[in-house]
Amino acid sequence: MWAWALYDWANSAFATTVLAGFFPVFFKQYWSAGSPPELSTYWLGVGSAAASAAVLILSPTLGALADQLGRRKVFLAAFTGLGIASTVGLFWVSEGAWGVALLLFGLGSVGFFGGLTFYDALLVHVAPRHGLDRVSALGYALGYIGGGLLLALNVAMSLQPAWFGLADASAAVRWSFLSVGLWWLVFSIPLFRLVREPRGEFAGVLRAITPAWRALLATFHEIRGRREVWLFLLAYWLYIDAVHTIIRMAVDVGVALGFPANSLIVALLLVQFLGFPAALLFGYLGVRIGTRTAIFAGLAVYCGVTAWAYHLQHLWQFYAMAAAIALVQGGVQALSRSYFARMVPPERSGEWFGFFNMLGKFAAVLGPLLVGVTALWFGSNRLGILSLLILLVAGMVCLLLVRPRTVPD
Repeated sequence: MWAWALYDWANSAFATTVLAGFFPVFFKQYWSAGSPPELSTYWLGVGSAAASAAVLILSPTLGALADQLGRRKVFLAAFTGLGIASTVGLFWVSEGAWGVALLLFGLGSVGFFGGLTFYDALLVHVAPRHGLDRVSALGYALGYIGGGLLLALNVAMSLQPAWFGLADASAAVRWSFLSVGLWWLVFSIPLFRLVREPRGEFAGVLRAITPAWRALLATFHEIRGRREVWLFLLAYWLYIDAVHTIIRMAVDVGVALGFPANSLIVALLLVQFLGFPAALLFGYLGVRIGTRTAIFAGLAVYCGVTAWAYHLQHLWQFYAMAAAIALVQGGVQALSRSYFARMVPPERSGEWFGFFNMLGKFAAVLGPLLVGVTALWFGSNRLGILSLLILLVAGMVCLLLVRPRTVPD
């Protein structure tokens, strides 16, 4: 269980330093310097959406194929390798080469998000049913502290590059991308060495494709016939859109509103280190008041923060919003994963979590595009963020309709 959870420690460095932290700022100020901020926001949204679309297409099929072959760890290793290689590649991208940077960012995002299907699928094989909430929350908690520690080091590198023998802040950011790749590589090793999974008979990839598609189709019909499953997935599809979009676009919007880039990175650090105990607390909260109820409470906080963001004026308000999000962000994601894990047949966890992550990524296609297009169309990043409130409220309504009696809470 600890080796499984430590993978969150490993890959969260990409989520913090690259996805939410340095890449949006560096993309605006270095790789696309001189472009209007609304245009760079638009292209960042397009890049994020394209990566999510690729994961959307691949996740269910590859999840079913991994189940047929009994090789979830092999698929996880492939996506991990793609993510690491692409992130390291950012180190060599020169100033002004925004197209290359965006391509590597997209491939790295595919590696990061695509691997989550197989990582999540392993949860039901490492945790007992009664411990799903706590083990899932442990993964997110370790992700917060691990990603936060490396981000803190990377921030120090960017603020004081001379201390590390670097020429300037730009060099420090490029070395930060390299450090993420190495961090991801090293701390992934325990999972691949220690986590065990039921192995299928390896009859070859090509021979497994047809049974995988048949199993995938059967799972689709099974999900469609179970009201509590498809209703929860619909709710998840809606609300996780806003959660992922806020993670991806918050720093970019903050830069567009004129907040200092270094101050925004400090806000991310605040989220990481507050998120560590908060995620653990949500694991216990799910046991005490019920998983669904705890998710609903977290989404209510998100609604309040999103509405407040429209009136954002001062940096202290941004810090207060970051703190509020830190208290619920990991909990909402961890308990959503464990809530769905209760519905999953263990021997078909890959294909079921393939659908789960497909919906999450399909939502993330719409979210960044919604923010980017709204910002470009109306010339207002505030309206772009406010549009996410529709998705949060719709998700909460669907979650409210999931009957607690049909799923162990």
